[in-house]
Amino acid sequence: MTPAAPWSGARIRHESRGERALSQGRQAFGPRVLSTTLAVAWVAALTWLVSSSETVPIASVPGSGKPGAARRPHLFLHGQPVGSVRSMAGTWLAVRVELLGGRGEDLWPYPGRVLVVGPAHTFADLATAIDDAFARWDRAHLCQFTLADGTLVTDEVFGKEVQGSPFGPSSSTPLVLDRTKVADRVGPGDEFMYVFDFGDDWMHACTVEAAKVDPLEVLGLVPKTPTVSRGWGSIPDQYGCRWDDDTLEGSMPRRPATPHPMLMGAWPAAGPGEPVDLKELRGATVRRDVPAILAAIEGRDVDELLQHVGLGLQVVLAVEPGRGDALALAVLNRIEERGLAGDDVLAEDLLAQLRGTPLAARHLSVDLSELADALSGDPMEPGGYLDLRSGEVIPWMLVDPMYVSEDDDDFIDLEEEPDRWLALDRPHSRAQWEDMAEFAARQPNADLRRRLETAIEGKGAFRRFRNAVHEEDLVEHWNRFFDDREIGRARAYLADQGIRVLPPT
Repeated sequence: MTPAAPWSGARIRHESRGERALSQGRQAFGPRVLSTTLAVAWVAALTWLVSSSETVPIASVPGSGKPGAARRPHLFLHGQPVGSVRSMAGTWLAVRVELLGGRGEDLWPYPGRVLVVGPAHTFADLATAIDDAFARWDRAHLCQFTLADGTLVTDEVFGKEVQGSPFGPSSSTPLVLDRTKVADRVGPGDEFMYVFDFGDDWMHACTVEAAKVDPLEVLGLVPKTPTVSRGWGSIPDQYGCRWDDDTLEGSMPRRPATPHPMLMGAWPAAGPGEPVDLKELRGATVRRDVPAILAAIEGRDVDELLQHVGLGLQVVLAVEPGRGDALALAVLNRIEERGLAGDDVLAEDLLAQLRGTPLAARHLSVDLSELADALSGDPMEPGGYLDLRSGEVIPWMLVDPMYVSEDDDDFIDLEEEPDRWLALDRPHSRAQWEDMAEFAARQPNADLRRRLETAIEGKGAFRRFRNAVHEEDLVEHWNRFFDDREIGRARAYLADQGIRVLPPT
């Protein structure tokens, strides 16, 4: 009669609980580290790999000049080229390892990994590879394998303790992890169990897949240790920690208002050189001076002023098509990566100019800085008007007879040409707070980023942020960033009205 698998029922779990006391006693004398594969075994394996004088016929070898020529293929062993290596098909095991649970919790679906295990690899090698694959960072714990016949494979000292354990001796003499080769004890179709940390009982079901494998085919190399070929599922933290300094009590930290700078292409923050001189760039753009615009941009850090830089490049592409194409493409990529308000509109307009296609929708030459000033401020107050014929931004006072006499030359009567004027309604938004959050998130220094993010939480956020910016000597950077954000919002505002911005004429 075939005996039941040793892990049926709760016997192994019971033994693990009993052995926990032994583990705790052992830990009082310091962690034990599993030994590595014996050097002799590795040298023997390497000798076996390179001893064959066989060559592998291949269809063609670059540089051989003879299709079908028999040459030694370019193979690598631990990253180093080796000579002719005979096929290893049918010599390595593929071990499927599924994590069933731990720390008193059963997992589902089971996360898993498939490890490729060689003839010379020991159970100590396999234990280390499993712990690596399942992200164990604290290795100061005991572990053991249990084979289908009940045989234990564990640390030599702990194996002796199990033999004399008050919870009952093992049914057979335990095998030693670093002296027992995996391939000598299990084969295709066999099941066995691995338990790590007898306190938390991280339990793994291990199954040797039916077909043996060639590591060169599944991994592209011959690894020194058991190596993962594929995997699936979410790996739980060894101690259940969800973030750094998690005490497993209390609520999760508040998620940052914006993604990490690395996720937004904003890291590292430093560009290729000195930052763009905004005054220089604006002046060159207004003058439509192509050489001066290019000189103000090339070799500079443009990331804080992409809207301004994009406007300057629109002038370059309009005045001298083809001259600034490469620079425009580079800036276009940065604009698309940043993805802030108005960036998508600017990217579309630059791409249209590069392709030589007409700008989308209605287009108008507008001073975006003036438009941004008109749109900012108290949303309960009027923002002014945009002249849809000239692109001029008109202060709201010039249309109000309470401020300007109707007989005054500066007075504008909207009713005479109602279709000429676009009322500029200041939007209700959290734009400035979002600007502060974005600015904080883009700082490459983690400590500075956290300080700024803390400053904008709760009441008094604007005052605390202003003070923090001054203390960190970031005033100039903040002003440039905020100015560019307002330009982007002004561009997006016009796009929502069906209007695209032309460079100044």
